[in-house]
Amino acid sequence: MLANVCWASDQKREADFADCINKTLAIGKAVWLESEGKKFFSLYTQTEKITNKGVAIILHDMGGHPNQQQLIYSLRVFLPEHNWATLALQMPLREVGAESEDYYGLFPEAVTRIHSAINYAKNNGAENIVVVGYGLGGLMGLYALTEQAANIKALVTISLPVPKTEDKSAQTLEFINKIKIPLLDIYGVLDMPDVTDSHRARRLAAKENTGYRQIKLEDQGRSYLHDEGLLVKRIYSWLSAISAGQ
Repeated sequence: MLANVCWASDQKREADFADCINKTLAIGKAVWLESEGKKFFSLYTQTEKITNKGVAIILHDMGGHPNQQQLIYSLRVFLPEHNWATLALQMPLREVGAESEDYYGLFPEAVTRIHSAINYAKNNGAENIVVVGYGLGGLMGLYALTEQAANIKALVTISLPVPKTEDKSAQTLEFINKIKIPLLDIYGVLDMPDVTDSHRARRLAAKENTGYRQIKLEDQGRSYLHDEGLLVKRIYSWLSAISAGQ
C-alpha cells in the first residue's frame, strides 16, 4: 500500500520540537532512531522494575510531538508506572497549517519509523510490544500494522478517524477489517465527527476480530481534558489482560 503522493517530513519542525523537549526533559531519555537513512527523535521511558511486561510504542496526533500535553505525555509517563516501558516517536510532520489530507503522503515514512521503533524494542529485549496511536497517529499505526503485525501484541487507537477520502493511505475501515491482533478502539462522545459518526462502522469492520473492543468515554472531547487519568487506566488495564492471555 502506498499513498497517492509521497512527501518528505518537515525536518526543521522536527528539529525545533526535539530541541525544545531536550531543554526541559525530566522523565525519560532522548533516543535517536533511524529510518531510511534519516535520524528521528523519540523518548524512551523505562519502568522501575527489572522485569516488565513490554514496550508501548506511542504515536502522537497530527502536527504533534512525543512529549505533547496532555495525552501523549500522560501515556508515556504513566504507563511505565504500570509495568509498560514507553517509546514515544516523533512522527512525520507537514508545515504549520497543513490539513489532515496533506499528511496522507507521509504514511509510508510513518510505516518505516514504526518498524524502526519495533526493531529498537526487540533489540532491547522486549518480549511484548504494543502500539498506541492517537488521532492521525492511530491511523498511521493501523496502516502500518496491516502490512506487518507479526511482532506486535496489540494495537490501541484513541480518537481514530474515518476520513471521507479516496486516498488509499486513509481507508480506516478497510484496515480495521485486516487487523487480526487485539484492537482497543477508544473515543470520546464529544470528539470530532469523523470519529464519533463512524463508531458503529468501526465495530462492524472489526466483527471478525475476537480481540476487538470499543470504549466510549462520556463528556470527553478530542483533548480528553476532563479525563483525570481514566483513559490511561483503561489502556493499561486492557493491556494487562491481553498480556495475561485473557
